[in-house]
Amino acid sequence: MTSGGNPGGVSLRRTPKKMIQTRILLHALCFLILVVQVSRPVCVDVPSNTEAVMGKPMKLTCISCMKREEVNAETRVEWYYVSQDDEHIPIYLFDKQPQELDGPWKGRLQWNGSKDLQDVSISFVNITLNDTGTYKCQVFRQFNFDSFYTPSFTDHKIIKLVVREQGKVTKYPSLTTLSD
Repeated sequence: MTSGGNPGGVSLRRTPKKMIQTRILLHALCFLILVVQVSRPVCVDVPSNTEAVMGKPMKLTCISCMKREEVNAETRVEWYYVSQDDEHIPIYLFDKQPQELDGPWKGRLQWNGSKDLQDVSISFVNITLNDTGTYKCQVFRQFNFDSFYTPSFTDHKIIKLVVREQGKVTKYPSLTTLSD
């Protein structure tokens, strides 16, 4: 019998150096798994501004995040003004390209979305007091995985906008500023 009672003559005792190497290897493996899980494409849903100043440009922000496997999708974005009696009045459309719709908003709205269609925002070029109200961004996506499987989903975001004649005056102990 060899030392340590091991019939093959190989020492099974772990040295402190081997234990440290094993521990480092396990920590590195755990870190690598965590990084792979966390390193998916990032899309942050930013809330839209809800106050605007008359005569200034204003962005109505609408974000609709997609996962990496969903990138091949047909996207249709409809923007509505929601009246006080809950009537949805179409004001802007994106269906393969931006399209202005007839009505009081025509000529004052423009597409402000991203190429990947995760940001599907629009902007007022010259906002008026009459633009105060509720807006709805509705996103429809149909995913094209193959000819037999084309799932879809619809998402929406509601924005309540207030348009003021002037920016708010914020007073600090020794400073007065005008914010837009």
